[in-house]
Parts: sequence; structure tokens; C-alpha cells
Amino acid sequence: MPRLSRLEIGWGLFAVANLVGMYLWQSWETVPFHFIWVSLTLLYGFRVWRVNRMLGVLAAVVVSTGTLIVWDISRGTQEWGELTEVPLMSAMFLAMVWHARRRQSALREVEELADARATLLASQEQFLHDASHELRTPVTIARGHLEVLRRSGSSNGEVDVALDELGRIERIVERLLLLAKADRPDFLAVTEIELEAFLEDVFMRFAEVAPRRWRLSELAAGTLRADAEQLRIALDALLENAVKHTEPGEVVELRSRVVEGGVAIEVTDEGGGIPREALGRIFERFGRADSARNRSVGGVGLGLSIVAAIARAHGGRCSVSSGAGGSTFTLKLPSFRASAESPRYPEPSRRGVRVA
Repeated sequence: MPRLSRLEIGWGLFAVANLVGMYLWQSWETVPFHFIWVSLTLLYGFRVWRVNRMLGVLAAVVVSTGTLIVWDISRGTQEWGELTEVPLMSAMFLAMVWHARRRQSALREVEELADARATLLASQEQFLHDASHELRTPVTIARGHLEVLRRSGSSNGEVDVALDELGRIERIVERLLLLAKADRPDFLAVTEIELEAFLEDVFMRFAEVAPRRWRLSELAAGTLRADAEQLRIALDALLENAVKHTEPGEVVELRSRVVEGGVAIEVTDEGGGIPREALGRIFERFGRADSARNRSVGGVGLGLSIVAAIARAHGGRCSVSSGAGGSTFTLKLPSFRASAESPRYPEPSRRGVRVA
């Protein structure tokens, strides 16, 4: 039999004292009677007993209080109607017991689901980490042999195709490793970033390599506390995504603005947009807007999940709005301190439409 807690022992002494009060002061027995039942209800709220113990305590209270009321009725100090309070209080107590046990059962189910989900996530993270590390070695060895074969001059274009595919595998491995580390406390190395200059640098690097109409619009001036390397990876993924889903000559725009609680960095494209049914899953790992899209366009669906992971690590979030005229991805980050000057448009030479 489980040991009684101090709370339960204290209640037992309190109940006995009130039973003595019911015996000594028959005309005032209603007060200690209700003290016993109310305190029992409160006690059960703190200590949800097993069914057998609960029924035993309830029976003891019913018998003891009922017996004293019958004793008072036999002596003429109480009316017979007072006896109805015993079954009424019992019914109220049992109703509370039912609700308390339902709540306890629901909480237990939630805790079990949370534990199962945490275990699953931990195993997934460990799998990503281990698989990525295991893949790096054979990929590096295969790349080395192919590089030697290409330098020997005895290869044809198939070696270049194989090297491109190995490069693609290496990028996937790096992204898997990044996702595996995203929830670790040491994932970020936070510094002060001059956001305006940082975004201009990211923009100029991409504008040199992809044939789109690049547009650098209004930029919020100020400093952002963030990990510069991880933020660059997130922005590269958003710009890469915009390039994948636009054609040469279509606009890809980068801008930022001050919002409540931080800054919003936006990447807009004039692509075909994202289907409404896909908007809820594009930030999931291996989630893509079009499952039928070919590899050259669709990738494996890790880029946007990396953006979401980096945003969460900074205490922010990434969202998307899309229509027939294109899509806008918004990366909202806290810890931004705007400068005294108002946001400005870059110089025409850097802001104007640029065709790479």
C-alpha cells in the first residue's frame, strides 16, 4: 500500500477534528460537515488517488458523517432532510473525480505524444548527422579519382557530368549537416552586422552569376545581432530558390524594412507562383511545391527548410505569400537596431535593373 503523504495525513487529522465538532455541537454540525467534504474535494484535486483508495476514503466519509447526522436526528437536534446532503455531496465529489481523472488521462496522453515526438526528432537529427558524415568520405574519394582522370586527358564529358553530380551530393550533405546542427545551443555565432552593407554584398554576388533582372530596392539601415555566415546561407537559399523558379529576364528583388520587433528581409520574384495547397509544406524538410518537378529545377527540398531553421535559431521566422505574378519570401528577425537615418534607396548604379 502506498505511503501516506503529509498532505493526506494532515487532511485525515482535520477530518477527525471536524467529526468531533459534529458530535459536540449538533446544532452547528453543518459547518464541520461541509468543511470535511470541501477539504476532501480539494485534497483529491492535489492527490488523484487510485480508484480503490478513493472509494475507500469516500465510503469512510459517507459512513462517518451520515452516522453522526442520524445520531443527531434521533436526538431531535436535526431534521431528516439534513441526511440528503450526504448523497448530494457524494455525487458532487464523484463528478469532480470523473473530471479530474479525465484531465489526468488527457495530460498523460499529451506527455506520451510529446515524449514520442521528441524521441523521433532526436533520432532523425542523429540520423542526418551520422548519414551526412558517412557520405562525405566516399564522395571526397570519388571526386579525387575523377579529378585525376580529368587532368590525365584521357576522359570525356562523362567525367564532368559525374563531377557535377558529386558536387550536387556534396551540397546536399552540407545542408543535411546544417539541419542536424540547427537545434544545438552553439549553432549560432552572433555578432553585430551592418545590415545594409551586408545585404548589398549578398545581392552583388548573386547578380554576377544568374541571368535575371536583379533589383535592389529599399534597405533598412541599422545593425542586426545575428550569425553572419548562417544568415548569408539563408539569403543565398532564398535567392537560389527565386532563380530556380524564374526565367532569364524576369525580376528578382531584394529589400528590407523595419517592422515591429525587428527587421523584415524580403526576396520577391516574378515566377509562376506557388500552388495554394503547397504553401503549408514548402518549409518542411524535403518539401517541394511540385513533387513532379525535375531535379534541375526542384532540387531535393532542403533549401527552404534550412531558411526556416536558421530563422528559428535567431528567434525569427520565415513566411511566404504567392500569387500568379510571383512570390515573396519574408525573413523576419529580431534584435535589429535601426539607425537614425531613414531607410534609403541604393544608388541608381546598384539599384537599377541589372541583367547578368
